Amino acid sequence: MIDLVIPDKAHDEGRQGEALVLEPVVGKNNGRKLYIESYGCAMNFSDSEIVASILSERGFETTGDFTDADVIFINTCSIRENAETRVRNRLKEFKVAKSKKPGMVVGVLGCMAERLKAKFLEEEKLVDVVVGPDAYRDLPNLIEQVDSGQKAVNVLLSREETYADISPVRLNTNGINAFVSIMRGCDNMCSFCVVPFTRGRERSRDPFSIVNECTDLFNKGYREVTLLGQNVDSYKWIAPSKSPPVGETFEELKGNTSMQSDRQVSPTGGDLEGAVDGSEAVNFANLLEMVALINPDLRVRFSTSHPKDITDEVLYTIAKYDNICNYIHLPVQSGNSRVLELMNRTYDRDWYINRIDAIRRIIPGCAISTDVITGFCTETDEEHKDTVSMMEYVQYDFAYMFMYSERPGTLAAKRYADDIPETVKAARLTEIVALQQKYSLVRLQAQLGKVQKVLIEGFSKKSKNDYAGRSDQNAMVVFPVDERYKPGMYVNVLAERCTTATLMGTIVD
Repeated sequence: MIDLVIPDKAHDEGRQGEALVLEPVVGKNNGRKLYIESYGCAMNFSDSEIVASILSERGFETTGDFTDADVIFINTCSIRENAETRVRNRLKEFKVAKSKKPGMVVGVLGCMAERLKAKFLEEEKLVDVVVGPDAYRDLPNLIEQVDSGQKAVNVLLSREETYADISPVRLNTNGINAFVSIMRGCDNMCSFCVVPFTRGRERSRDPFSIVNECTDLFNKGYREVTLLGQNVDSYKWIAPSKSPPVGETFEELKGNTSMQSDRQVSPTGGDLEGAVDGSEAVNFANLLEMVALINPDLRVRFSTSHPKDITDEVLYTIAKYDNICNYIHLPVQSGNSRVLELMNRTYDRDWYINRIDAIRRIIPGCAISTDVITGFCTETDEEHKDTVSMMEYVQYDFAYMFMYSERPGTLAAKRYADDIPETVKAARLTEIVALQQKYSLVRLQAQLGKVQKVLIEGFSKKSKNDYAGRSDQNAMVVFPVDERYKPGMYVNVLAERCTTATLMGTIVD
């Protein structure tokens, strides 16, 4: 795997293996220490915040040293092979620590749990407890089972669990940016992906809980939320038979703006199941608007969009509100229609180009990033060239690029031979990485001489004399510290120079 740049916190490789440390909850300390570290996507880190909330309420105090812990959890990812390798190596280290502290509980959470539970528990004997993404409420009971000398497993997937009533403990946060999970699971069944098998069917949180969580974050000083889902554009919440919270109607919740009859919906389709014509359902465009209306100083981002589902309605909503960032992560995976069909992406090359054209038309200047897989099963040189030409057509701002790696349990692993030589995969990857470096630089150079609205996130990694923050288009911007401004504030920065990943400039009044 090669990542060209890390512009999107949903793919932040710098957080892999990060351990949380929280302030103890006064009066609740049960004398046991918890160590938890996370791998994978932003959804996993968000889940760790939920786990932390559940266990801190039971009196667990966190530690940053696993050798000092009574309970160790590792929140896992099955998407990328290197993440799985790192988890296995880490578990071996934990096993050594457990041999020196026999009462220690070691557990695996998340996406690897269901698929590898037998290996972890019985064959390799690396862990005591295995817990899937929908069973975190059961953790206190499972820990008690282990304490009594039993192994403990709960990997049942749910069609209802969204953890909507749990206020996540924010982990290692800067107090400015926060992830907010709006849905769980995935129904897409892309042939290379294990998520539907590890996270279950798609279900959406109710919008009241999402708006309340984002409002609470804003009131606590946070100034940016990223709405998370495996496929945010398919967010759809249908009102239950009971009424909304007292004092609120659906129209009031949605600001009386998103249900107007002149709403513009994609003429080319997409999955419009979530687009609603009544007042008792909420789709992703509606939800975006509801969160944007909390306060104009609350920036709204989201990840990830699916090309088959992103509608013009969503794009017009982004264009309507200045605080919804002009940045869309739209994974293409391949530029060739036959390969896309093998991947079961449910769109073809022309459909994807249509969505790119719509973004460019409705949101001029919107930054677009993508995911690309090289060397998928049976991919020919000519089909690879279609991916290259797609990158030349779109000229992405950022890209996450990978060689295809067969994941056990996926449809591709069952149906297709992984028949492209590793040397060919690597050569194709090298080609698209070089091409993306070119366009990342081109896109940032186009911002030179322009004023960027930047949310200050903190000091630059390289110097305490510089601040760093992100522009509306999600580009990292570095500029000299000015004592008038502090992290969490917005500033206008004139972009004066750049690298392939960073803009540099000075504050302008």
